[in-house]
Amino acid sequence: MAKWSDMTEPKILKVAVPVPLSGLFDYLPPRGVSDTELRPGCRVQVPFGRKQLVGVLVALETSSALPRSKLRAALQLLETEPVLDADLLALLVWASDYYQHPLGEVIDAALPRLLRQGRSASEMAKYAVATTAGFAADIAGMASRAPRQAELLGRIVGKPDGAALDDLAELDWDWRGALRSLVTKGLCEIQLQSAQGASNEAPPSKHEPGAGNRSELTLTEAQQEAVSTISAGLGAYQAFLLDGVTGSGKTEVYLRVISEVLARGRQALLLVPEIGLTPQLLARFEKRFDVNMAVLHSGLSDTERLAAWRGAASGDARLIIGTRSAVFAPFPDPGIVVIDEEHDGSFKQQDGFRYSARDLGIMRARRLDIPVVLGSATPSLESINNALRNRSKRLRLPERPGSVSHPQVRLLDMRAHASRQGLSTPLIAAISRHLESGGQVLLFLNRRGYAPALFCGACGWVAPCDRCDARMTLHMSSGRLRCHHCGRETGIPAVCGACADELAAVGQGTERMQETLHELFPKVNIARIDRDSTQRKGSMQKMLDDVQSGRTRILIGTQMLTKGHHFPDVTLVAVLNADQGLFGSDFRSNERFAQTLVQVAGRAGRAEKPGEVVIQTSYPEHPLLQRLISEGYGSFAEAALDERRQSRWPPFTHLAMLRAEAPGPEAPRRYLERAARLAKELAASMSSNVVQVLGPAPAPMEKRAGRYRAQLLLQCASRERFQAFLKSWAPELGQLEGARQVRWSLDVDPIELF
Repeated sequence: MAKWSDMTEPKILKVAVPVPLSGLFDYLPPRGVSDTELRPGCRVQVPFGRKQLVGVLVALETSSALPRSKLRAALQLLETEPVLDADLLALLVWASDYYQHPLGEVIDAALPRLLRQGRSASEMAKYAVATTAGFAADIAGMASRAPRQAELLGRIVGKPDGAALDDLAELDWDWRGALRSLVTKGLCEIQLQSAQGASNEAPPSKHEPGAGNRSELTLTEAQQEAVSTISAGLGAYQAFLLDGVTGSGKTEVYLRVISEVLARGRQALLLVPEIGLTPQLLARFEKRFDVNMAVLHSGLSDTERLAAWRGAASGDARLIIGTRSAVFAPFPDPGIVVIDEEHDGSFKQQDGFRYSARDLGIMRARRLDIPVVLGSATPSLESINNALRNRSKRLRLPERPGSVSHPQVRLLDMRAHASRQGLSTPLIAAISRHLESGGQVLLFLNRRGYAPALFCGACGWVAPCDRCDARMTLHMSSGRLRCHHCGRETGIPAVCGACADELAAVGQGTERMQETLHELFPKVNIARIDRDSTQRKGSMQKMLDDVQSGRTRILIGTQMLTKGHHFPDVTLVAVLNADQGLFGSDFRSNERFAQTLVQVAGRAGRAEKPGEVVIQTSYPEHPLLQRLISEGYGSFAEAALDERRQSRWPPFTHLAMLRAEAPGPEAPRRYLERAARLAKELAASMSSNVVQVLGPAPAPMEKRAGRYRAQLLLQCASRERFQAFLKSWAPELGQLEGARQVRWSLDVDPIELF
């Protein structure tokens, strides 16, 4: 028998718990679990206050700052194989440190919701499957006697392979009781099935990993050089900036390189900025590759998301395609990371854990020692600067393949032409000309709704949002006024709220433009694509299919249309109000405007038919417009970088934004003043005053959703020194006087200041 002195005490579990508190929490191992079964990256159920939460084991230690007698034991070890491998767990720890965000919430953001709730990470799940009697049942007749059972049976019958119980758990009524009754009646049964996750609608077909179909497309010399250069770099970290004009075939380069990655038995991770790009891109990849794919985006149900995660984690899915959060997908056989439209602001998470998926994708590739490809026709100034500093290799695609030429671009001076609801006479004539020649027309207006304001001409009253410093937008299709900042809705008043005079809709939105186009071209099919028209699942894909088939001839939409879509028959693109983006107050305004303008213009003339781009503006002499049209995006970026260097804005300095909000204006101001004093004292105590403190100041829209907002900006030329400063400053923010009276957040590398 071993002596007591020979026995060792159990390890201390350092657990990341999904709460807004920094640091790890110490627990004793669950009863009956040995130290050898405990591995970092595994989930554990732990008591936390009066709750039970699912946390992730980050480390094992021999001691704790608290006496063992004060420590509570974890309740359950949920698996013995980690859900987060060592590489991904290390990346999340790094991200927590860099973005100054609690590790528990960082890990929480990286896992599917069902895993966060404790569901099994294995690929077996419970399904309700209809029996022969269930398929033959009179569901309509059952509805009068047992409506809940009828509704549930209808759901189950509608899925021949069965309805996942994880999906049914999203229902807000007692479906379990109804299910028990259906099982008792022999109308369905419960089965344990493999959870297939590579497809959103159906289980994927099984193929041998690495099998691919060669494309019949002939690469241009620039494309071939890009493919050869990237392929030669497989197996080690290197960043590549694929800088190609719109329509130059960047996706074909991705396809060829990924084919090589798959042939080597490795996985590929492809990030795209918007869910709207996923179906079109997925169809192209499915046509090319005979491999299972995992698709991850916000449009999936919890069960679909978990199934896709499982497919990636098992290695069954060789290609992982997804939006921002897919950067955290399991990646057991890493081969390459590709980030399409790398300049897009959608890669930055704007609430909660405020991370950049682009930057984390680069960091993940670096840590995995695999290449990363950043693709864009309008690269961010940060990425261009990295290429200039040899942090990445720039690969250019300067021309469109074959005989496809760049579209002709012309400015229309709105001061010199009559217009009808924002459509100038020359533009209307151009639309008619392109329609008559068999082309399609795309009109870009980055303003949804019918009109941006409801105005009284007698007294000047404009319908306001009483919760924001903003006007209400008129939406005629729903008969409502809606605030696009807080979502508040009201009915449309019959008369002015101040003087009871008549009201008029002022300005144009996509709804009004669609109405005007129907009046001008009554026999032409017109589609409107914006956030309002694409709310239903599958609605956007249906509209895009109508465009591809030629049923839709005129397409009017917002910025959703500028990102990566390929419309081969669009021969005319019109920017209806370029002036919206010319006079922004943010230092990134010009960059965003230039990117949007170039991207939307690039939708024209992408096939054999020549393209034309018309830009309507009241400021045709504006230097930014003139430079973009005459010299292109590259020349603009060169000049913009020089301006950033002189004015000491990113990428030549680094920023962090502390924001605070409260029901009144004073609490945020006072809190930020204390945070500013602390920052200045800390900066003064460092070896040199390397951190500048700017503010605090009210947010440009001070009142939003009934709360008053203010902000404090910090700036530093050295990333390393800035991180050292933030590591000392950020932990004190929650302890400042007034911190409990405000809702505050720290945003490292913010992309929006105003």
